[in-house]
Amino acid sequence: MTEMISQRVPRDHWLIQFRRHPSALLLLAQLLCIPLYPLVEDMHAARMLLGIFGVVILLLALRMIRYTSARIWPGVCLAVLAVLASGFYLGGGHDELRAWHAGLEALFYFYAASRLIAYMLADRRATSDELFAAGATFTLLVWAFAYLLVLCVALQPASVSTGTASPANWSDLMFLSFVMLSCTGIGDVVPVGGMAKAVSDLEMFTGVMYVALVVSRLIGLSVAQDKR
Repeated sequence: MTEMISQRVPRDHWLIQFRRHPSALLLLAQLLCIPLYPLVEDMHAARMLLGIFGVVILLLALRMIRYTSARIWPGVCLAVLAVLASGFYLGGGHDELRAWHAGLEALFYFYAASRLIAYMLADRRATSDELFAAGATFTLLVWAFAYLLVLCVALQPASVSTGTASPANWSDLMFLSFVMLSCTGIGDVVPVGGMAKAVSDLEMFTGVMYVALVVSRLIGLSVAQDKR
């Protein structure tokens, strides 16, 4: 009996922590996907499963956050459309659906990021989960702009240069998106097409405003709580 109780306590503990910090689970899942993507770059089935895993984790996290729970259905609809487009594009080999797949994925991640930003701005005190949400929202914006860059490459194949003869792949575009949103410098992957440059301009502006408006607000609330 005592052994059964001791086995249940760790499971209950992790369940309680998940309910208390859903944004932490989302952030962890997003960060784990970053080193996995290059390993499955050429494996369409594995990449599709990885994308579905990310979508499921994201929907669970949004459902657990009280402020966004009433607005989960638009996200579910976008997620279903994105998964279907991913299945036809990656699983069925329909390259003509690449633009649709990228556009739907971008919409889904932008929607999720907007819900998390609304969640962070709703309270007048900074909770630990909102601090995790700040990191998770940053990665969601990186994913969203990366899919916009995929859309640009689908419409204009030479719109992003990697410095080599090979076209930009998903890892290259993810790297470029991280660079642009964090404003840390471009590196060897650069936007050269008009659409890709426009997306990069918007992403750099978004990164600056996100730090100035959202992150700085959470820091201010945390400092105010410590003083009280």
